[in-house]
Amino acid sequence: MYDAILLVSFGGPEKTEDVMPFLDNVTRGRNIPSERLLEVAEHYYHFGGRSPLNEQNRALVAALKKDMSERGIALPIYWGNRNWQPFLVDAVRQMRTDGIERALALVTSAYSSYSGCRQYRENIAAAQAEVGHGAPRIDKLRVFYNHPGFIQAATDRVREALAQFPAEDAGAIRLVSTAHSIPCSMAQTSDYEKQLRETTRLAAQCLGMKHWDLVYQSRSGAPNQPWLGPDILDYLRRLHGDGVKNVIVAPLGFVSDHMEILYDLDHEARELASSLGMKMVRAGTAGTHPAFIRMLRQLIGERISGSQPKLAVGFYGPNHDVCPADCCPAPLRADKPRASEVPTALQQS
Repeated sequence: MYDAILLVSFGGPEKTEDVMPFLDNVTRGRNIPSERLLEVAEHYYHFGGRSPLNEQNRALVAALKKDMSERGIALPIYWGNRNWQPFLVDAVRQMRTDGIERALALVTSAYSSYSGCRQYRENIAAAQAEVGHGAPRIDKLRVFYNHPGFIQAATDRVREALAQFPAEDAGAIRLVSTAHSIPCSMAQTSDYEKQLRETTRLAAQCLGMKHWDLVYQSRSGAPNQPWLGPDILDYLRRLHGDGVKNVIVAPLGFVSDHMEILYDLDHEARELASSLGMKMVRAGTAGTHPAFIRMLRQLIGERISGSQPKLAVGFYGPNHDVCPADCCPAPLRADKPRASEVPTALQQS
């Protein structure tokens, strides 16, 4: 039924000279002033112009290939990004050259939203249209925010962070889960917020942590446009005011490290926590955790065999395989882009 896997991700620059062309791709058609792009570019320059996302995707492909091979799943894995090399259209073109007729798309987003799901499906359709006759049919795998493999990987990453605190502090540690903020208009047309809260609840429950919060980071819209909150920096200040001294910041809204995690959490949030006298440990992302890789193989197996059980835990069942036509629509824009706005597409860079 399927003869290939296609990893679809956001993409990120890998050297200083890539940064501005990458940001141009991200913001194309959005009328973003150059001074705002230069401001965002400084985040990348702070880390040598390199996002860790492409490197992490290479490791993900290698780990998934190994796991599938060991279990007799002989499918090639292609990889294409929305905004930087290797580009999605080039991956689809290579698939056509290689005679691939039908593939499963694995998108590096665990949650339902326009940016994290529907827009990627639109990207795939655009790449197929550009490749033209002979482009493979590509079906997207379901979102996996409540798959037991994802929860196990997330839980283990938080457990690793917990180990950095003295045992006597265990009962006084606050778990703060972060995800990329999106406009409230986008959140209202998807299950993004509900799914994030469920993932956080499940992870906290597995760890026996009663005190947890869901907050947001990396807001990029105009000040007068409502976005999901509270913001991580504002929330750390609030926790400080409440006398909280020990915090684990877990970016459960993401599956791998990227610039928003490095700059917004490892740099800005860490500096703020230090200035407030708080001990903050940032938990890792799922990355290539064995449970996460196993989960990806299981998602592939569901679609290949059609008979494997669809695993899910918590209050909600497994998400749909085929998105309804009206699923996660793009938010309506009542006016033109404001000069200060940087699009939400930066969320996985």
